[in-house]
Amino acid sequence: MLLVPAPAPHATSVTFSCEDLHRLTEEVVAAWRSGAGLDWSVRAGTLEWSCARTADHAIDTVLAPAFFLASRKRDGYPDYGVSTPGEGARPETLIEGLVTASEILTAVVAAAPPEARAVIWRRPQLEVRGREDFVPRAALELSLHAHDICAGLGVAFAPSADLCERLREHTASWPMWDPGGPWGPLTMAGEPWADLLSASGRRPLRPS
Repeated sequence: MLLVPAPAPHATSVTFSCEDLHRLTEEVVAAWRSGAGLDWSVRAGTLEWSCARTADHAIDTVLAPAFFLASRKRDGYPDYGVSTPGEGARPETLIEGLVTASEILTAVVAAAPPEARAVIWRRPQLEVRGREDFVPRAALELSLHAHDICAGLGVAFAPSADLCERLREHTASWPMWDPGGPWGPLTMAGEPWADLLSASGRRPLRPS
């Protein structure tokens, strides 16, 4: 299988940090708590999944990168699964699971030596990257799936502009934004959150 070396750092040298992930997690938690009493069996925005299943998946997208980096595997993902609360869990349990996953990922990244490298994703090609990319990898999916869930529940959610700006800058050269990638292209001319939503095929939430 083809291994793709990591490209040179983005020209702006903007980094989405562990502290940024903590802040994003807090903002997602606040939004989920505001809708905790609603029906989480409804569809999450335009997805086929329910809000509960999407939340469980969002937890996995934060927890799995911690396993990837901790394993130091360069030829594929670890050969074992990651435990999440499950789509049948109560909203309060899903929230607890997200907070826990965020703490685990930031601890693994902080403990990793500068030279640590591991597979970060398998599509569109298997790619190995350094520790600095595992937090924004989680943050990108977390923010977008939090949007899906809030769209389904009908509650407000928009991450802080500075977090979105750093996330957009950090991920701008990533392959999911390429014309042939699963999303994209990512523009850099508008509001950062609107750009991330648009490039991933989503629309901003309408004020309630």
